[in-house]
Amino acid sequence: MHMAWMRQVCGRLESRFCYSKDIVYNNYPFPPAPTEAQRQTVTAAAKAVLTARAQFPGESLAALYDPTTMPPALARAHQTLDRAVDRRYRPQPFASELARLEFLFGLYQQLSAPVLGTTPKAARAKKAAVGHS
Repeated sequence: MHMAWMRQVCGRLESRFCYSKDIVYNNYPFPPAPTEAQRQTVTAAAKAVLTARAQFPGESLAALYDPTTMPPALARAHQTLDRAVDRRYRPQPFASELARLEFLFGLYQQLSAPVLGTTPKAARAKKAAVGHS
């Protein structure tokens, strides 16, 4: 989820991402506080990623995360972690990165509305009224 957000909002320098805490991290729409079961599921999945990586102590992260050579056990561990994180946002799986982004930007709009002093529905109505003036 965070990588989809980062790829969309992050700046770039040539082909590299320029990660900014102010633009990317501080604006990332985290889901509401997890239940204990959700926390345990994500924690266990994250530990499984570390366990899978530990099976290859001589490999660099670049080698482990090369899409053409990534060990299947590590890929499966990450898929499990991704599903656990996705379920923190909603029970249904996301069909694509676009679906994740649509969901994240909708959540961002909901979370930022109180800070901006407007609700998403009121903001749309105001925009429509201004456009017809």
